[in-house]
Amino acid sequence: MRPNKLILHALAAAVVLLSAGCAVGPVYQRPATPEVVAYKSAGDWVVAAPADALERGPWWQLFNDPVLNDLVARVEVSNQNVAAAVAAYAQARALVAEQRAALFPSVTLNAGATRSGNGGGTGNANTNVNAAGGNRSGSNYQASLGASWEPDVWGRLQSLGNGAAANAAASAADLATARLSAQGELAVNYLSLRQQDAQKALLASTLAGYERALEITQNRYTAGIVAKTDVLQAQTQLANARADDAGLQRTRAQLENAIAVLVGQAPGNFILAPVPEWKPTVPEVPVGVPSALLQRRPDIAAAERRVASANEQIGVAKAAYYPSFGLNASIGTSASRVADLFSAPAALWSLGLSAAQVLFNGGAIGARVDGATASYDQTVARYRQVVLTAFQNVEDQLSATRVLQTQQALRAQASSAADQVEQQVLNRYRSGQVSYTEVITAQTTALNARRSLVQATADRQTTAVALIQSLGGGWIN
Repeated sequence: MRPNKLILHALAAAVVLLSAGCAVGPVYQRPATPEVVAYKSAGDWVVAAPADALERGPWWQLFNDPVLNDLVARVEVSNQNVAAAVAAYAQARALVAEQRAALFPSVTLNAGATRSGNGGGTGNANTNVNAAGGNRSGSNYQASLGASWEPDVWGRLQSLGNGAAANAAASAADLATARLSAQGELAVNYLSLRQQDAQKALLASTLAGYERALEITQNRYTAGIVAKTDVLQAQTQLANARADDAGLQRTRAQLENAIAVLVGQAPGNFILAPVPEWKPTVPEVPVGVPSALLQRRPDIAAAERRVASANEQIGVAKAAYYPSFGLNASIGTSASRVADLFSAPAALWSLGLSAAQVLFNGGAIGARVDGATASYDQTVARYRQVVLTAFQNVEDQLSATRVLQTQQALRAQASSAADQVEQQVLNRYRSGQVSYTEVITAQTTALNARRSLVQATADRQTTAVALIQSLGGGWIN
């Protein structure tokens, strides 16, 4: 058998042998998390539903507000934090493609031409020698095709690719988290703005009543029935109410500006008109079971994928204990004329196999393995902390939802009773039976009760948003 055939057979056998390598990293298993059978704060108030009840639909439509639906849809395409997360996900996917490419051979093509000489003589395009034989110049053309491949004997490249894929999945979950966060923040800001509108409408009605009360008091003072202090008290009450109205306007403007930024607009170009009548809807959110939370929340998914990526890095570090191999081949040609460049006598070829093994590096490889293992343990701890925090968030919002539902009913009773007291005290004042101080007290109590009822309703809405976010929102696994 010819020597070159022996080399080819040896290289073929090496390729088969090296391709049959095995990974040296640990097999990944999802870390264990606390087992929770049911949410202790769920009670009987919420209807049980499958874990994917909100997975495939826009959850904000549960609030039955067309303006909110339009604004949240604009978050998807205009919010800059979401846009940054989209770009980060695209970058992670590109890194996966780069790591996967390392598993395949690389092929390069080289070509060149040179012109050289050792004197000032002139001649033809190829070679020139002067009469004394001292001046010589000539041309040389080269072309070569080369290939190289690093067989993934110990799974190092595969681990790098798997780690990049896990990071890309974590980046996708980060994108879902950013989207859900922006949607939730916009919903809370919008519902809070509508609550400010409701408060302003309530205060406008109250101001009209205070103005009438001041007019009545002024007439009674002019008639000599009451003292000047009654007029001053009425004026004080009216001025304070107007100051509260100005404060509501300030808060509303801030919320409007925040919504503008969330939808990617400059606040100066964004206006959200008040609605004629606020009809709040408090949705009943399906809760499901705690185990579904691990699949529905994107932050949990991101933390778990980073654990998987850290696990792959242990395999990458351990692969350094073993030798690395390389295969390379090339074929090229060189000639003084382009016409001779591809003739058989001008061709050169080479095949090669290389191996490298670290014999001593002062324990650096072991240190890298220990570091990768510690990094894995760190991501496991963070993953479990994210899970525990998620359970806490759900329990907190379930508890708040139940309490706020009770509070709203009590606030409604208090507001109704305060309205009746206000009317009765005002009638008694007109008949001279009580002082104006009692009127002010009754009016202030009634106004506070009305505003507390509006606040309780708004709190139930924003808590529903927080509960939906805690359950994972509309994220699809």
